[in-house]
Amino acid sequence: MAFKRLFKRIDKNDKEAHQPDKSLIFALFAILILGMVMLFSASSVVSYTKFGNTFHYVLSQSFGLLVGLGLFFISSRIKYDWWKKVAGLMLFVSIILLTLVFIPGLASDYGTARSWINIFGLSFQPSELVKISFLIYLSTWMEAKKGFLNSFTGGVLPFLIILGVISALMLAQPDLGTLFIIGFSAMIVFFVAGGSMKHIVMGLLSCILIFYLAFGGVDDYQDSRFLCYTNPENAPQGECYHINQSLIAVGSGGLLGRGLGQSRQKFLYLPEVWGDAIFPVIAEELGFIFTTLFILLYLYLFYRGLLIAKNSPDVFSGAIAVGIVAWLSVQTFLNIGGMIKLIPMTGVPLPFVSAGGSSLMSSLLAMGILINISKYTKKYDR
Repeated sequence: MAFKRLFKRIDKNDKEAHQPDKSLIFALFAILILGMVMLFSASSVVSYTKFGNTFHYVLSQSFGLLVGLGLFFISSRIKYDWWKKVAGLMLFVSIILLTLVFIPGLASDYGTARSWINIFGLSFQPSELVKISFLIYLSTWMEAKKGFLNSFTGGVLPFLIILGVISALMLAQPDLGTLFIIGFSAMIVFFVAGGSMKHIVMGLLSCILIFYLAFGGVDDYQDSRFLCYTNPENAPQGECYHINQSLIAVGSGGLLGRGLGQSRQKFLYLPEVWGDAIFPVIAEELGFIFTTLFILLYLYLFYRGLLIAKNSPDVFSGAIAVGIVAWLSVQTFLNIGGMIKLIPMTGVPLPFVSAGGSSLMSSLLAMGILINISKYTKKYDR
């Protein structure tokens, strides 16, 4: 019934709605267009080497982009409060999908993580769906429990239990970068919805302890990330090869870059130039000035999102808006920060740019919801 009502609400004329945040839409599509251009440039060599044509990753991303834009359009047309009706179902399906990554025949390993499943020949990453479904569920639950959030048994404990279930599944893969994004976003939403600062601090300290134990005890691969962060010269041809090649790419870009398409590191020196390591190629080809403008475009996108959250009409919309901004901003920081050695490398994609249909579709679905919320905000400069 909920999905029948969904299609009835698409294109429905709502007298309460006004124009969406056009500046946010402009910033989003500017990043998407630049992202596709840079993905083709960065991935052309490895695409030809692996698949015999230079367009493999771009064509794959185009499919994800088309589906994502469809989700973006639909979610931007549905009034945001409809998602409350399917919040529990979405989270349940997401958790089920997370468990499928451990089933032989469905699971698909990539690197050291079991984070993908194969369905009819298509690869899908369930953790990307969890990012948005958990935010929707959390925002719905916290609006309903607003008066009990400062109670340990009525608010904090149920919140920690559901977060703990998801955390356990993410640690078992292990996908620590995505887990950090989900945990950080959840803490922000809990605070915005009225959670106690004392409980937030306790939660953050618990997360720090969990991540310390996880990075120190999951496997040697996680240990090597910290070792390469503190001393990348330790194994430049071994565990630290990735970060060293990334720093070479960023440094060789200079102020104005080598020029679009002129990267040298993409010639099979820098690993995963189509995915997590696309930012160093952007820096190498476009240089410091244009890369800084690119980062400022992201910051502007997040700023517009925070304006929407600040002027949102109710607790649910405000919580989900700030959660989406927290998710995308911390993911952007983790990706870029890891590539330039501000933090240890985490292996998360750069939003809207890195190849990956699951990530792109979930991000565009979230942006559609954010755009819809902007139609019901109090007045501000749009």
